[in-house]
Amino acid sequence: MPSEFNPFASATDMLAALDEGRISSRELVELHIERIERHNPAINVIVTKNYDNARAMAREADEARARGHALPLAGLPVTIKDQIDVAGLRTTGGNPERAEHIAETDAPNVARLRAAGAIILGKTNVPNTGDWQASNPLFGRTNNPWNLEMTSGGSTGGAAAVATGMSPLELGSDIGGSVRIPAAYCGIYGHKPSETAMPKGSLPNPAVPLTVQGPLARSAHDLELALNVMAGPVEGEDIGWRLTIPQTRGTELSEFNVALLPRLDWLPCDDETLAAQERLAGRLSECGTTVKELTPEDIGDFKEYYETYLALLNAMVARNLPDHVRERAVTRLKENGDPISLAKARGMDATVGDYIGWIEQRELYRRMYRDFFRDWDILVTPVTLCPAYPHTDERWLDRMLDVNGTPVAYDLLSAYPSFATLTGQPATSFPAGLNRDDLPLGLQAIGPYLEDRTTIRFADLLSRSFSGQVAPWAYVD
Repeated sequence: MPSEFNPFASATDMLAALDEGRISSRELVELHIERIERHNPAINVIVTKNYDNARAMAREADEARARGHALPLAGLPVTIKDQIDVAGLRTTGGNPERAEHIAETDAPNVARLRAAGAIILGKTNVPNTGDWQASNPLFGRTNNPWNLEMTSGGSTGGAAAVATGMSPLELGSDIGGSVRIPAAYCGIYGHKPSETAMPKGSLPNPAVPLTVQGPLARSAHDLELALNVMAGPVEGEDIGWRLTIPQTRGTELSEFNVALLPRLDWLPCDDETLAAQERLAGRLSECGTTVKELTPEDIGDFKEYYETYLALLNAMVARNLPDHVRERAVTRLKENGDPISLAKARGMDATVGDYIGWIEQRELYRRMYRDFFRDWDILVTPVTLCPAYPHTDERWLDRMLDVNGTPVAYDLLSAYPSFATLTGQPATSFPAGLNRDDLPLGLQAIGPYLEDRTTIRFADLLSRSFSGQVAPWAYVD
């Protein structure tokens, strides 16, 4: 194996090295297996290994490349979130009752990765239920590579595998920031695609909006590489439907019009994250970018927008709960009495009419964003309230976060992600430096619906002039 090969190279650079013969797929797979065996015990992110199959696929990739028949991702190792089906591997979702469940077929995006030549190294950790940690009774918790006492973020714990050079590319999912928050906490890139741009899962439900699957990587360019492979309708279904993702609106930072989300009175945010956003604004101005603090017209302070998101989300979350569990949760939320708890309670106690009304309101917000993005190319916001926080096993309603020395309700972690999620906008999470405790900071670029290349290219350009992925020092060897 080439001893000088960098395990923190981007997926794009790894594919170039394969094409140029600087490394073979077998060597690349062995490099990642060696790193998993060495570093996974501390991080605890790879929960199901696929070594034998990966080695066999690597041999086939090398033989195909020698014949001149290499596929777009031929020989590239990847990892998959444990909630997403991979034929022949466990799909547990961190649930002990599914500990031995073996998927019979690939989820559509997994099938597309395989068809493009990607090699699946294994599955990565998730919470047993929705959370911004990757911790469950079956596999335990995934640790943050910058500080093992902190969460890696969730629910896509595989961000920690990408950050530590155990995987160059991860497939995750996002409904409350589950791609973007782990990417921010681990200091890498994550992309929440436009809703409908990529298959959502094995059997998508058109009555369930918001959720998507998306990639995490060490470079923004790798996100587009993955998008190119996975975007589009499911073959054999809706054969008349086609997807066209426009080219990026800008190829240089000076060509973008960028709006920055102002500080919101009701929504706290870590001072160092907001300082990073201010530094970004200054750097963009130096590059000739049009930059201004503003929000879309008629949206006010985003509070009613967020409450609509929470109501819609919790209506979906509660749909399969036993009545007594749902009723008990609604009672507790109403007793709390704050607007966020009441919005969640409305969702969990919703009628069909309520649900349809929230879908209608969502469409009004989608129209608002269409108007906004006629003049602006990007809306930059924080990804999350604060950097990675200490692991917690407290009861959900008792959890609090420390934001600038003030306790803040844990539930608010979904607020910044919701600015893109409710309306199905594409959003690319990108690194924004480190804080004083050497924990990664993250921001997100939100863009026009189906213009995913615009947010990804913007993040890519920033990596050259503002801040890019930095490998956690303890894992650089």
